[in-house]
Amino acid sequence: MNTALRGTTAVVGVAEHHYKRGEAPHGEMPMTLEAIVAACADAGISPRELDGFVSYAGGGYDGAMLGGALGVDDVLWSTMMWGGGGGGVAAAINNAAVAIASGQANTVVVYRSMAQADTGRLGYASYFYGPHYLAHGVGSPAQVCALRTQRLIEHDGVPREALRALVLAAYRHAQNNPTAAAYGKPLDEDAYEASRLITEPFHLFDCSRENDGAVALIVVSAERAKAMKSDAAYILSGAQGAPGGYSSLIDNDDMYTSAGFAGRAGRPGVAERLWAGAGLGPDDVDVTQVYENFSGPAVAALIDHGLAPTGPAAGEVLTVDNLTAGIGKLPVNTSGGNIADSFVNGMGLAVEAVRQIRGTSTNQVEGARTSLFIGGPMAPLVSSTLFGHQDTL
Repeated sequence: MNTALRGTTAVVGVAEHHYKRGEAPHGEMPMTLEAIVAACADAGISPRELDGFVSYAGGGYDGAMLGGALGVDDVLWSTMMWGGGGGGVAAAINNAAVAIASGQANTVVVYRSMAQADTGRLGYASYFYGPHYLAHGVGSPAQVCALRTQRLIEHDGVPREALRALVLAAYRHAQNNPTAAAYGKPLDEDAYEASRLITEPFHLFDCSRENDGAVALIVVSAERAKAMKSDAAYILSGAQGAPGGYSSLIDNDDMYTSAGFAGRAGRPGVAERLWAGAGLGPDDVDVTQVYENFSGPAVAALIDHGLAPTGPAAGEVLTVDNLTAGIGKLPVNTSGGNIADSFVNGMGLAVEAVRQIRGTSTNQVEGARTSLFIGGPMAPLVSSTLFGHQDTL
């Protein structure tokens, strides 16, 4: 997304529903429709006004199917964003922005739904990894991300305490969020360290949850958003990509400890293109929602975006207090994130990013005008979106 698209579109409606894994009241199709209708109600529009549909990473429910169920007048745009493992989740929002800015659609819904009864669990991803992994017993996202994270710790010198700080901050935020799965279940250092090891260096609490649920966001043009919502979240920039030589399918990358957002061989990476498109930089970000499939990739993603230094100095920035809203300068995952709130393939983080612009988060960052959403790190393809208040245009 280049500067020509800066602030041309905005999110005006959001909805998220999540349930304990395996306990959804409906399958994915009814949950998707419920979320879309709720997001339309939040935006103050009829579902019939939708003419664009962007699905993130899965589900057999395309625009024609959903449009028919919702009784829309016309379906002008129907796409699915690739990038399972969370990598393309922000790109789905960017895709909607491009559709509107280019005149291909007027009112686009971005959505994701997950129900264990329909699609099973995400923990074993044989579709994602090649035989060189599987032959050696590496068959889960946790194992691949653990290899990269261990290298981040041992080679780059990022202290393991930075991972713990990210987790503890998420749990701290969840205590103020009544809908979070970890609400009423505080976590301290001792409990974190005593939790069972999943795959070195990840303990139990370093790993994201799995939930049933559905999320939807309504995107319209900036001109229309100004007439609809005084607190619309404008899309200032978005970027996606898979840097050459970087892929978890290979696991022999030059940039092995990167989360995939950094540039390579003199070429700007996803993070650099994001900042260039917004005309802003990491120092201009008020609050961040970073996809934490596991704590290590999230730390690497913050480093890739320039929000924290690499090496031992990361431990000076990535502390529990500094990552906490209302206390620190780098508030992260203010709903509790994938780790302590809910996990619908990371789409709920986008809703929280919008809430921060609206001023309605349960852990509101005072005066937040820019809100960064970072998609799934250490996936083959990654993406980010930067939201801004109308004041930033």
